[in-house]
Parts: sequence; structure tokens; C-alpha cells
Amino acid sequence: MLSRLNIRNLALVDSVSIEFGDGLNVITGETGAGKSLLIGALRLLLGERADKSLIRTGEARCGIEAAFALADSSTADAALNAFDLPPCEGGELIIRRTITENSSKNLVNDSPVTLNVLKALGDVLVDMHGPYDHQSLLRTEAQLEILDAFGHFENDRATYREMYSRLHELGKRLAELSQVDEIELAEQIDMLNYRVKEIAEARISEEDEETITQEHEQIANASTLLEMAQRASSALTESEASAFEGLTAARQAFAQMEKYHPEAETWAAEIESAATSAQEISSAVQSAFGHMDASPERMQFLDERLGLYQSFKRKYAPSIPEILEKCEQWKARLKDLETRDEQRATVEADAKAARTETEKAGKALRKKRQQAAGKLADAITAELRDLGFEHGLFEVQLLACEPTASGMDEIEFGFAPNAGEAMRPLRAIASSGEISRVMLAVKAVLARHDRIPLLVFDEIDANVGGEIANAVGGKLAQVADLHQVVAITHLPQVAVFGTTHFAVSKDVRESRTFTGITPLEDDARAEEIARMLGGKGLTNVTLQHAREMLKNAR
Repeated sequence: MLSRLNIRNLALVDSVSIEFGDGLNVITGETGAGKSLLIGALRLLLGERADKSLIRTGEARCGIEAAFALADSSTADAALNAFDLPPCEGGELIIRRTITENSSKNLVNDSPVTLNVLKALGDVLVDMHGPYDHQSLLRTEAQLEILDAFGHFENDRATYREMYSRLHELGKRLAELSQVDEIELAEQIDMLNYRVKEIAEARISEEDEETITQEHEQIANASTLLEMAQRASSALTESEASAFEGLTAARQAFAQMEKYHPEAETWAAEIESAATSAQEISSAVQSAFGHMDASPERMQFLDERLGLYQSFKRKYAPSIPEILEKCEQWKARLKDLETRDEQRATVEADAKAARTETEKAGKALRKKRQQAAGKLADAITAELRDLGFEHGLFEVQLLACEPTASGMDEIEFGFAPNAGEAMRPLRAIASSGEISRVMLAVKAVLARHDRIPLLVFDEIDANVGGEIANAVGGKLAQVADLHQVVAITHLPQVAVFGTTHFAVSKDVRESRTFTGITPLEDDARAEEIARMLGGKGLTNVTLQHAREMLKNAR
């Protein structure tokens, strides 16, 4: 259940804290006092996008916080787990939202979250019904969802939807394979063949490009390199004053010193190693540059090879790895285009099998829906008779159709409000008061079948009055036996059924408007019911009437 709602700096609300109770929580107050702001605050907490104009004038931010105490937190935990968030501890779930001019900060049990997380939690925590939400009852998709919720067909519907999704994707793929211009297809194949063949025959690679570039630079500077190589080789081993000659003389001198100075043996060995290194380096230099091909023919080959690399980069991509990656993509595309006929045959076979499986699942779901449709109609009819339609009849009609995302059934809710009237589609009913009562009847039926802990009704009793209003209040109280209910109402006949009663008021202090909310009990509650009955001019008669209504509602 929703145990607490805190609101700060939201529109006319300066600071409000509401402690909700079990059962039916009713919220009353004069028109314009700000009752619907409370519902708006709850909608914001459950993922509705924020309108920055809701921030109270003169304030930089507004904040909303809701605390839920869940007897069974499994569905909320599953929603949290889907976003890798920790589960509730002890069934406690706290949602906070802070809205500024430029940002919105959302927290669930102190973990930062996105609006998608809030919406996912809203789907399992709260069922909200506003003044215009009854229009959703007229949509066939919503009607199917009601039937499936009543029959607990969620798993069957999910199984069907998975199969339908595969059939749909195969249909799209088949359309892609079939809708190809043959001339355009041939041109694409020729173009891709040319590109792939050109790149393959060129035998390009990043390593080859680096080697060619390096050799080209060497040959372009061949005379300088050869001169420097000759000078280095001469200094190491070739000239009479070379390093090798000097090291050899030093080694001989150390060898003669060994009998007088033992350490000279170590020096001689090190000199020997240095002399060997000088010879090896000299040989390496001569080998590296002694066979350099600096001929005009070799230079021309390197120029052409570098030109090819630059040409490919201009034509296909800025770098060789990117060109090779594109080539692999072209190969895959080429294979796809060249095997269209084989692919089409395979996809057609897969689509045929998928359609068979989809129709099988759709027919199985239809059979269950047909069995549940009559039961749902009878249950809603019973609820409607409690709500003033003594001779009303409700009907759920199913017709077979081609596979769609929601099944293979077309649905139509029918309603005959009065005896002797023909059954008409629910969408043909003009009276919003009638549709509101039908919605309440549907909610009352589904309340026995779903696990959502909180139902919120914002003026479900619009356009009804008298004895019908009394029936609406009683029905809300029945629903509140199974779920926590929050109901905003203008009708005293509804308000008296509340187990907890709040009054919203508005006053002006120092040229600022403030909305407040007060829990009512005993005399204060009787006075609010009397105000709803007779306006501001309370009399003993209206007060006594209010007390009688409260007494009779218990």
C-alpha cells in the first residue's frame, strides 16, 4: 500500500505530507482547491514527464516522495531486477523525484533511476483512472487486455506474441527479398564484383603499405644512405684507424699485462667482445645497404604501388583496415544478392511453418478467451446492477480474424443499459456517466484477479448523483476490501464510504496561495460532508444529515 506521500513546492502546494490508510481513502475539497494535484504528483513519481511550469512560483525546485509498504514485494522486486536494481528490504519501497528548471533527479530506495524504471514500477504498483481514462475502455486492444487479465492469460498471450513476432519478421524479410528490381540487382552485383575483385587482385595490406613506404623513402635518399653506411663501415672495420684495429691493439696489450695484473684478463675478454660487435655491426651495415636496389625500375614499381594505395583510399576509405573491412561487407552483401532465390525459398518455408505455429497458439488462446468471455460478461453485468443498471446486460463478443500482435480475435464489448433495449457496442454509448460506471464495474471485477496494490480513481463518479452516487461509493468500498483505494470525489454519497478522509483546502496568506490537506475525523468529517451537501452555510439539518450518512455507510 501507499503509506505516505510528501509534496513540496508543486504548483500551489508549499509543503504537504499525507499518511494514507488501508481500504478506501477519499479526498474531497472545493473545486480548484488542488485535489488533482495530489494525483498529478503521484503520476510524476510513476514516470510521467515533468512540466517545469509545475514548480511553485519563486522556487528553484519541487520535490515529491512516496513510501510504499508492500505485503508482497515480488512483482516490484521483479521490475527492479529487470534494471539490475536491488530488491525491496522488508517490503519498503521509497520513490523520490526532484524537478528543477533544467533537470529531473529520480531515486528508488536511494538508487538513481531513469523514467523507464519509474514507469515499470508504476505498472505493478498503481492502477490510475482519471476523468478521461474511461475512453480507453472503448479501444479494442484495451478490451482484449481486460479479457486476458480476467482469464489470467498473460503467459498464453506472451507465447502467442513471441510466435507472431517471428512470423512478422519473416514476413518483412520475405517482402525485402521479393521487392527487388532485377536490373538494379544485376547492377549492384556487377559493382560489388568489380570492387571485391579489384581489392583482391591488388593484395593490399597494412603491413605491405608500411614496407613499400619505408623502401620508397630509403631509395629516394639512397645516395645519402650509402655514403653514411660506407663511413660507418670504414670507422668500424675498414680503415687503418678503425675501431676494430684499435680494439685489437688494446686486447693484445691487456693480454701481455695479465701476468702482472690479473684483472687485465677480464679487460681483454671485454675488448674481445667489443671487437666482435664492431665486426658484426659492420657486416650488417654492408649487407643492408650493399644490395640496395636503387634502380629506376625499382623506384617506378614503388611509385606505382604507393599510387595504388592512395587511389584506393580516395575511392573506398581513408585507411587500409577500413578498406578491407568494407571489402568483407561487400563480400557478404554480394553473397546475399547472389543467393536471393535460395534465401527466398528458405524464408518462405520458415514463414509457412511460423504461420502454422502462430495459428495454433492463436486458436488455443481464442478457445480460452471464448470460455472466459461469458464469465467476464456475467461478472460485469452483476457489478453494473449494483451500480444502478437493474436490467442492464453486458456482452463480450469475439470474432475470428487474421493473426495480429494481440491474437487472432476481434473483440467488441456490448452494453444494453435498460430492459428492452438492443445490445449496442460500448463505443456507441454517449453518456460519460454510464461509461464511468461501466469502467468502475470492470475495475471491480478485475480487482479480484490482479495483484496491483493501489487503485486510484480521480472523479470516477463524474456525472452521477443521488442513489447512483451511493451505489458508486459502496462499490468503491467493496473494491477497497481487496486493494488500497484512493478516490477523489465531489459527492458526499461517495465520501462517506471512506475509511480515511482528507480535505483539500486553499487559502491566501501574504498575497500567496497555499494548498493544504487535512485528515478528517468525527465532527470535522461531518462538517465536510455537510459542506458537500449544502455549501458553506452549514445548518443543524445538514450536519445531522451528514452524521446520518456517515453512520449508515459504516
